[in-house]
Amino acid sequence: MPPSDAEVLVRLEGVTKTFPGKHRSDPPQPVLRGIDLQVRKGEIFGIIGQSGAGKSTLVRLINGLEPATGGRITVGDREITGLRERELRAVRRDIGMVFQQFNLFRSRTVAGNVAYPLKVAGVKQPERDRKVARLLDFVGLLARANDHPEQLSGGQQQRVGIARALATDPSLLLADEATSALDPETTQDVLNLLRQVNRELGITIVIITHEMDVIRSIADRVAVIDAGQVVETGSVYDLFATPQSPEAARFVRSTLRDRPSEATLKRLRQTHPGRLVSVRVQDRPGFQTTLSSAFIKREVAAQIVFGGISELQDRPVGSLTFALTGAEPAIDAALADLTAEDFVLEEHPA
Repeated sequence: MPPSDAEVLVRLEGVTKTFPGKHRSDPPQPVLRGIDLQVRKGEIFGIIGQSGAGKSTLVRLINGLEPATGGRITVGDREITGLRERELRAVRRDIGMVFQQFNLFRSRTVAGNVAYPLKVAGVKQPERDRKVARLLDFVGLLARANDHPEQLSGGQQQRVGIARALATDPSLLLADEATSALDPETTQDVLNLLRQVNRELGITIVIITHEMDVIRSIADRVAVIDAGQVVETGSVYDLFATPQSPEAARFVRSTLRDRPSEATLKRLRQTHPGRLVSVRVQDRPGFQTTLSSAFIKREVAAQIVFGGISELQDRPVGSLTFALTGAEPAIDAALADLTAEDFVLEEHPA
């Protein structure tokens, strides 16, 4: 069931963005092509795509830093397409932004960086100081309030960036590649903090990334963008369990690594007789029993030779690759039985 208007915080309808060519004679360059998206209040919504897919342009449209060429963008109960800059500034006060390279003022202290948007908003000094202290305590950096950014690690600088983004009490937080400059352990710390922002403060988060591990770790729902178009959208679990687009499938394979590569398949063919078939793991009652019974019923020997199963949102996800031996008609019949039961199969012919 589609969400009601009251449940949607950000809505994009047929949004396009075209940039002029490098030279006057060059044709316009389309970057976004008919984007339709809905971000629900209180969720963490991921937007993933390769470099150049258009995802960073998309986030700049949501906060009004770039005007859309066509379509409609609504944030809260206000359509922002066509607003003048002065009107957009009022909208942006309700949108926090976290950047890839932190974008901190080197000349200001940690506290000064967090205080900056409050000062711009005209918040008086006593209230400003109280709020800065509260935010720095929330992100675990109150003891570093008088340090300068260069005295902090990358992860600590991003925590300052998050505190600054929260200073104006936004209802929406946009995180554009917020962890791509960090090592894996620090990335997880920052993602945990963003999850805390979402769960404890009730702030809706849109996170832009090219890293599927980030989506897997934090997002509730996700949109996959390829060549300026949304090619798939849905729950994170559904994307991992049954990707519907080639681009989503590539992202999932790069993260789960549960499907054999061509080099691995070549090695498996040398060491295992029979036909190699991958079966996608499903979160359904009797999955393993139905799978085993199909092979036993047709007198097909099934040996697991590759694969992996992990948990995502407390549900199993992954795939198993079998070497199947037996009479060819029997193997065909077993695979047909599984297909009839809505199993997702991929055969790897030599």
